Amino acid sequence: LLNPRTGEVTRRKDAIEIFNLIAASAWESGEPGMLFLDRINRDNPTPGQGMIEATNPCGEQPLLAYEACNLGSINLDKMVDGGSIDYDKLGRTVDIAVRFLDNVIDLEQFQLERIDLMVRGNRKIGLGVMGFADMLIRLGIAYNSTEAVQAAEEVMTFICSRAVQASVEIAQRRGVFGNFKGSIYDRSGRPEVRNATRITIAPTGTISMIAGCSSGIEPIYAVSYVKTVMEGEKFVVTNPYFEQMARQEGFYSPELMERIAGKGSVQGMPDVPVAVQRLFVTSHDMGYEWHIRVQAAFQKYADNAVSKTINFRHDATKEDVARAFRLAYTLGCKGITVYRDRSRSEQVLTTVEDLMQDCEYCGAVLNPT
Repeated sequence: LLNPRTGEVTRRKDAIEIFNLIAASAWESGEPGMLFLDRINRDNPTPGQGMIEATNPCGEQPLLAYEACNLGSINLDKMVDGGSIDYDKLGRTVDIAVRFLDNVIDLEQFQLERIDLMVRGNRKIGLGVMGFADMLIRLGIAYNSTEAVQAAEEVMTFICSRAVQASVEIAQRRGVFGNFKGSIYDRSGRPEVRNATRITIAPTGTISMIAGCSSGIEPIYAVSYVKTVMEGEKFVVTNPYFEQMARQEGFYSPELMERIAGKGSVQGMPDVPVAVQRLFVTSHDMGYEWHIRVQAAFQKYADNAVSKTINFRHDATKEDVARAFRLAYTLGCKGITVYRDRSRSEQVLTTVEDLMQDCEYCGAVLNPT
């Protein structure tokens, strides 16, 4: 343990012991997440302004002291046309989004002068995506597949490159960000950009509901599930693409929908074609490895970070969580958040079946309706 003021070693603890305690606690309650701060600081675009010591609450936006979030997300579901991605439309959307977020900085009124100076000095923006799972479904790609990882890399390569191009074009008219001198861009061969960072993958838990698409880069939580919002209000959400496909292919029935609403998953249901089961894979239908592989694919092209929940089934072990932490680090993620199903008495997303589960400690019904 280092004294943050002097850098002197004050005490020593076994690193493996601490790591195991973190994994055990995350298994127990989902907290804490893990942040790879050294990796984050290697990508710090303005090291002369200080070291990054923290992120925003969801972990996708590493920030210096007195910086502020400025995030926006593109609905990838709206970028699919005729079974493929409309890259012309996506490119135009990226151009508009980068300019929009840059304009927000100029229009914002910050309450502290130090915040104003840091935000306008670095002009960080964080353009990301939502509706990734919906995009995959419309492209006929299962989330837990190599094709899904490749699709993530392909779309993010394009978004990242186009965002840099847009930032350069703005800089040509309005100038580079204030702290450009001494930044990682202040060297030969690097682009003269308007914004110190441009890409962030936020969770979009609320705005994706408003947009009517899947959340962030998450797989669908369930084909049908119960969502808890503010004040504890609960309501049932059913995936519209599944219902549409069920009607088109002739296996829709009210009874089937009721059974799916109870279970959440369609895996193993004889009424549902195998190809449809494969496509509509939920967060608990796949191993944690696929969650992390997708997160790592997005991280390759995000100069900030990625917020994603690595979902575990209730019967996952503490060692499973520890392995997930190690894999996230190995694959280049900047952080990881895990959640083991029903490890808290209240959780944001549940299936109807989950609502009737008993507490493993006291026997009480969790989330009674």
